[in-house]
Amino acid sequence: MTLTQERQVILFKPQGSIDLDSGTILSEQMAAIEPQHHQLWVIDLSEVDFMDSSGLVPLVKGLTTARQSGCRLVLCNVKAPVKLILELTQLDSVFEIFPSYEDIFTPVTNQQLVATGV
Repeated sequence: MTLTQERQVILFKPQGSIDLDSGTILSEQMAAIEPQHHQLWVIDLSEVDFMDSSGLVPLVKGLTTARQSGCRLVLCNVKAPVKLILELTQLDSVFEIFPSYEDIFTPVTNQQLVATGV
């Protein structure tokens, strides 16, 4: 698990699987951050191949903490098995999910909205 803090972006990058044990570690890492208003918390799931239902707990707790502190929490690089869990639990509509880390910082233009049908 790597953790990076630059300016107002906090990057969490869990590895392997997110289950009860690794989920507890992720929760502890998020709890160790002192949230500052307008921070962006990014959970990069590019190295996560599996997540069970207990792995959802730190994500939801992190989202709740971030929102209560005036921060924004997003997910990126979500692989198919993890995306399936998020879809089955309908959490894919609760979290902001981006295809890549770079996409988080790419402004959306009206042309892009028209092209995607939004």
